Amino acid sequence: GLAPVSDFLAALGLVLVIEGLLYGGLPQLAKRMAAEVASVPEGVLRGTGLAVMAIGVLIVWLVRG
Repeated sequence: GLAPVSDFLAALGLVLVIEGLLYGGLPQLAKRMAAEVASVPEGVLRGTGLAVMAIGVLIVWLVRG
């Protein structure tokens, strides 16, 4: 069925809402974070990104059963 597609679109929508809250509600914080990310080594960014992605998959797995 189309359930996985609608779940993906709902998750994408939530990501956009969170991004919009960050940029629209806290633009100074968004700019400061963007400036700091440029100084972080690629390996650290990659490791952090993979860890956050794994946590996200775990949360989805626990919620969706």
